[in-house]
Amino acid sequence: MRDVTPTYSRAGWWIFPLIVLGFLVIAAFDSYFTVSAGNVAVKLRFGKLIGAYGEGIHYKMPFVDTVEKFSVRIKKDSFDTEAFSKDLQTVGLTLAVNHRILPNTVESIYRNLGPEYTNTILKPMVEEWTKAVIAKYSADSLIANRVEVAKELNEILKEKMAEKEVIVSDIAITNFEFSKQFLRAVEEKQIAEQEAKRATNLVEKVKKEAEQKILQAEAEAKSLRLQREVVSDNLIKLRQVEAQLRAIEKWDGHMPHYMGNNQMPFVMVK
Repeated sequence: MRDVTPTYSRAGWWIFPLIVLGFLVIAAFDSYFTVSAGNVAVKLRFGKLIGAYGEGIHYKMPFVDTVEKFSVRIKKDSFDTEAFSKDLQTVGLTLAVNHRILPNTVESIYRNLGPEYTNTILKPMVEEWTKAVIAKYSADSLIANRVEVAKELNEILKEKMAEKEVIVSDIAITNFEFSKQFLRAVEEKQIAEQEAKRATNLVEKVKKEAEQKILQAEAEAKSLRLQREVVSDNLIKLRQVEAQLRAIEKWDGHMPHYMGNNQMPFVMVK
């Protein structure tokens, strides 16, 4: 019987060293981690927080340590929520929130909030205080006071999230949504206000026209009264003298050849 054992031994002697070499290569690559610009990282060993790391290349124990990375750049998240206005109208809102964390707080953030702090802390906080602020305004005043609402929310969230070591830099309301019934009621109200305004303008126009006619009639009556006062006996005599003077200026100095009733022309001047 043929012995094949030596053949197997000769063929497989290199497999174990190759496995070891591969393990060492993987371990070598797994011994370092890189933190890029704008990020920080925390290192965990069997789930225990070991430390925080900034930009650069850092050592970790292969197959033992794990790394969680956080961005310290400003992030923009949008949240959709609903609230009730002061007059109990349902209001849908979309809010855009700019926020970030500081590099020196990453360990505390990880311990207290976790890597998903945006969903676990920031979003509930936005929803809670949005409801509280919206409840102060009637539905029809929300759009007109949009800037004030956003400003109040911004101030509150900055204060509340600062207690959690999250920096909120800005918040904006990007959308308001109301029920169809409310929008129809607002439209009908606007139409009624416009019609009432047109009616008021028409009344004012008629009133002004009437006042102008009254003023014009009073002015004409006053003018006639003044004319009657000015036309006196002395004025009549003055007009007669002026007429005679104009007749004298036109006379050519010759007596008429024929005078009716044997009368001579004469000029009366007093």
